[in-house]
Amino acid sequence: MNKYDVIIVGGGAAGMMAASRASTRHKRVLLIERNKRLGTKILITGKGRCNITNDCDIEELLNQTCRNKHFMYSAYYTFSNTSIMEYFKNRGLVLKTERGKRVFPQSDRAADVRNVMRDDLQKNGVIIQYNTMVKSLLITDNQIIGVITESGQELIGTKVVLACGGQSYKLTGSDGYGYVLAKQAGHKIIEPKASLTGVYTKESWTEKAMGVTMKNVKVTATYRNKKLYEEIGEMLFTHFGLSGPLILTASRYFLDTGYDQAKIILDVKPGLSEEKLYKRICRDFDENPKKQYDNALRKLVPANMVIPMIMLTGINGDKQVNQISKEERKKLVDTLKNMTFSITGGRGFKEAIITAGGVSTKEINPSTMESKKVKGLYFAGEMIDVDAFTGGFNLTIAFSTGYLAGEQV
Repeated sequence: MNKYDVIIVGGGAAGMMAASRASTRHKRVLLIERNKRLGTKILITGKGRCNITNDCDIEELLNQTCRNKHFMYSAYYTFSNTSIMEYFKNRGLVLKTERGKRVFPQSDRAADVRNVMRDDLQKNGVIIQYNTMVKSLLITDNQIIGVITESGQELIGTKVVLACGGQSYKLTGSDGYGYVLAKQAGHKIIEPKASLTGVYTKESWTEKAMGVTMKNVKVTATYRNKKLYEEIGEMLFTHFGLSGPLILTASRYFLDTGYDQAKIILDVKPGLSEEKLYKRICRDFDENPKKQYDNALRKLVPANMVIPMIMLTGINGDKQVNQISKEERKKLVDTLKNMTFSITGGRGFKEAIITAGGVSTKEINPSTMESKKVKGLYFAGEMIDVDAFTGGFNLTIAFSTGYLAGEQV
């Protein structure tokens, strides 16, 4: 009863996809999950909506992969984003594509994504063992022969897939323990780092604007005066600094720096040049010459940004706009176009969306996901040293590598 064709450790996106593919190939599959339910992390991705994948071409998938993108060629071409969408559509899940080609379930319910995958496994006869922690791997003569659980249970299988996740969102069970198992097999672990996080700023005034979302703004990330990233979109002020979609992406560019001289420059009015913005402000001031500066600012920024803007520009909020000098107006324009923040670090694993780092790709066969050190041992998903930007790309990595592993076991 304890013998299986394939044992998969980890019931997240990668593990479930590996189990799905292996079971359709008529393998006797055991899926081991440490939680009481499958897909815990899926349930919280995309703010509970689950950004399944991105409807771009494969070249863009590769471009959006931050590290070791060449490792992903076989996985992407074996089971692409299009294949992922077909997988869910064929199982009755209606999808929709939103801004940035991000693909979501039409229901906006991440649980629907998890349920489709769980039901697929049950239909295919996958045996699921919940509330189980794998303590160690059984390896003989560089060949995997099974696993041992914390309770001492020996489970035998000549093919084992480790899909234990990274180190982000530890409450989901993704606490880095998979790296311990990989080390048992002799694998090198590239230092795991918290990726796609909010960032701390040296400027403490962001707390005064806490909760303010800025849309259609431009964020430029620089390190030692070199531009790393620039994009227009949405960001958020927080009590610790900055967050929101643009900032999460920018944070990935800072990840391999020392954060010394790391800066984010915010352009609140990217659609206007400094000259055009200056003329617009002068026109608005001329139309209402008696208006106070703090009230005039409300046409330029959200209400909660008024006090910080007064502080940053150094202009008295009670001052009538017809008394604001040319130099002060230029200072206002410069503040709106070049609001600069010194970045001191990222928020860490408590808030990281994804883990950068993990099992070295040099020790995994990219065409099969099999270990180059132990025969029959495979890897899938976030525990591999491959990560991507936001937009459905990290789940694409999980699904693609999971499918490829399930195809080979």
